[in-house]
Amino acid sequence: MGDVEVEIERTVAAPIAEVFARLADIEGHNAWVPGRGSMLRATRQTSPGPVALGTTYEDRTRMGTMPGEVAELDAPHRIVYHWWDRTSSGRTRMEGWPGYTLEAVGERETLVRHHARLRANGVRALGAPVLRIVARRERTATMDALVRSFDQPR
Repeated sequence: MGDVEVEIERTVAAPIAEVFARLADIEGHNAWVPGRGSMLRATRQTSPGPVALGTTYEDRTRMGTMPGEVAELDAPHRIVYHWWDRTSSGRTRMEGWPGYTLEAVGERETLVRHHARLRANGVRALGAPVLRIVARRERTATMDALVRSFDQPR
């Protein structure tokens, strides 16, 4: 297996509850996740109701559509998503766990620690060094977009 881990920190000029709400709003990601620097094209929630542990979604990416679910949820401090890409026979080619841990830094600032873990299986595992570079670039673009999303009125 080719495992890759990326960690990025940013301070967001908004209260922790607002930052968490933005990260947990699956369909709201479409409004702020960057078009450039990201493989993500659109995302949609596929299970009804408010976002909770086990809520499902689909990401439309440059590589195709990938299902996912909320794997961890501790509002307003932590959310972890889990997505996967499987073959038609059900073998997992790749999967990822992008997660966010939030810490209030005063009333109007939040420290966001983003930890993304990716796993490539089979022949894709050979590309782990390249995957690490791509993942760092994409995750940095996402974190920078999160920060910018609070700089603009919504």
